[in-house]
Parts: sequence; structure tokens; C-alpha cells
Amino acid sequence: MGGIRGARFGGFREEEGISMIPKRSWLTCAAMLAMLGFSLPARAQDSEKGKTKNAALESSKKVERAEAAASLPAVITHDSGDLTTLDLYYGAGGKEHAPDPNETFTFVEEDMKQTSPKFDVVDAQGEKWRVKLGQEPQAETAATRLLWAAGYFVDEDYYVAELKVQNLPKLHRGQEFVTADGTAVRGARLKRKSKDVKKLGDWSWFENPFVGTKELNGLRVMMCLVNNWDLAADNNAIYEVDGERHYLVSDVGASFGSTGNSISRSKGKLDDYAKSKFIDKTHADTVDFVMHSKPFFLTAVDVSNYRHRSRMEEVGKHIPRADAKLLGQRLAQLSVGQIQDCFRAAGYSQEKIEGYTKVVQQRIAELVAL
Repeated sequence: MGGIRGARFGGFREEEGISMIPKRSWLTCAAMLAMLGFSLPARAQDSEKGKTKNAALESSKKVERAEAAASLPAVITHDSGDLTTLDLYYGAGGKEHAPDPNETFTFVEEDMKQTSPKFDVVDAQGEKWRVKLGQEPQAETAATRLLWAAGYFVDEDYYVAELKVQNLPKLHRGQEFVTADGTAVRGARLKRKSKDVKKLGDWSWFENPFVGTKELNGLRVMMCLVNNWDLAADNNAIYEVDGERHYLVSDVGASFGSTGNSISRSKGKLDDYAKSKFIDKTHADTVDFVMHSKPFFLTAVDVSNYRHRSRMEEVGKHIPRADAKLLGQRLAQLSVGQIQDCFRAAGYSQEKIEGYTKVVQQRIAELVAL
């Protein structure tokens, strides 16, 4: 049929095998394209403005919440009543909040913050828990009970020798603590994540509302008593609870070993804890406790970390003798059985329970003698 010249199809004309669009149609298309070209940047700008507005609104809400929280009374101690009646096996959460060690928990998500392997689970009642594995679970469980007995706020921690977890994936950290069949983890510390507790932030040992008070000084002594050498601010937490701001040490896993640099320090080692010195020097009105945290000198190239870790040692220095003695007198009310319960709750063997209890008693006696 050859090339059909001048044939029309639906308003278009085919010329020499090429579709030709009338001039009017070209103008219409050009106008539409121009309008589209202008509208896309406009829409993008509107989208960005919306995002900026939402971000500003969220920032404003955060500021409002922070200001509201700042107006709440700051508290660092609680009234634990008669120390001789405290149940230090179950600790702050009591038996009523204790997890069922025979229950199967459901995996939620892994937490990659800080150094210890951690992940979140939920129990059959819908209660959320944070699981910690590694070197710290036993030491932390025991330390929280002594801190609670001393009158300080702590997390509700419990130790489970073997925790059954369904839907457990391969962990990025702590896979070595997973059982061969992949259905449980060994040596778990469970921290209850109460719906009534809201974390507001962290706090520093050197900048807080309690500097110079006997309450903070007592907490400083407690860190030395349990040899908790990791005194970074991000291990301290401020919780909003019942209209108050509660200040606490939320991570005491680096306890019951020896303080020191990255080579000499340890966690949860009875021999190291028993051999370590408690009181360094006594002065007329103050006392210095042993708290080694200065990094190995060859690592001083990291100036910021070196200064940060070195400053931690000041937490145990220049504490009024009267405040340290007052804490000792309080702890001296605890029975041998109560102190043993702190370590029994952490799953230690009877030999280690007795060993740790002996060292703690000795340190309490040193405080009383000041």
C-alpha cells in the first residue's frame, strides 16, 4: 500500500510515515508540561514545609515536656522502712513482680546500645522486660538489692539461669549464650519495663541537684562498696514516677570485681573483689575510697576518654566521714541472711554467696568504724 500521504487518524496526520501533531495540540501539551514543571517544585516545597512544621511541633512538645518534668521534685532516696524486714531475695520489685522462670517469653527486638548483649521480650501477661546477657547479670542483680536496702532507687531486676524465648533470631551479640536448640538463653538478667515509669534522661555525678548532700555522698560510697567502676553518666537515669523525678544508677553491672583500667578491672569475680582495697585514706573530716578507672597509659592518645575515665575516680574522693559512717550504720542493720539473699537471688553458688557476704560485711564494718 506504500506510504499513505495526508491520511488522518483521530485528529493526527501521518506525514511520510511520521505522526504529526497539530500546532494547537503542541501548544496544549507545552502548557500542561509547564504547569506540571511548576507544580512539582511547589509540591516538594509544601512537603518540606510540612515536615519542617511537624519537626518544629515535635521539638516544641519535647521542650514543653522537659520544662514540665523539670518542675517535678527531684528525689534520690526512698524510705525503705525497717531494714530488718526487707526481702532482699526479690528486691525492689518484690515477689509480686517477679517473672515466672518456667514461662516462655516472646522475643521483641534486640538492643544494640552500650556493651552488654541485650534484647526485649514480653511475657504472657503482656509485661515487657529487657534481658541482659554476658558478664553482668549476676553482679547487677546482687548490687541492686544492696542499693535498694541502702535507701536508693533501683530497677526491678531478676536473675533467671535459663530463660525460654520463642521467636528468638540469631543475635548480633550474645549468641554464645543461646542454647543449642535456639529456644532459650543462659544467665539472663530481666529488668521490668513498667508502663508507669518514664525515662527523662541521664545525670552526671558532678552536676545534679544533690551535690554536697549526704544522700549523694552515700550513693558515692555504695559505688565503692560494690566496686562499680563504670560510672559513666549514661549508666545513670532520671525516671518520672508518681509526679517525681527519681535519680538512680540504672546500670551497676560492672560490680563485685576489681576496679582498674581496661586490663586490670573485672566484673563479678569474687577473688578480685575480696583482694581489692576498700578505703584508701582517711582525713580529719573526709575519707577517700579506692576507685580505679583511669585508662591504661598507652591509651592516653584518646584524650577525651582518658580525661572522662580519670575523672570517675573523683566519685570516691573527699567524702565526709560522717556521711560514710551514717551509711555504714544503716547497712549494719542487715542480717547475714539478708546479705546472702542478695547473692542467692543472683544465682551464685553457696560458696560464692558466703564469700561475697563476708567481704560486704567487712566493708560495712569499716564504714561503721570511721
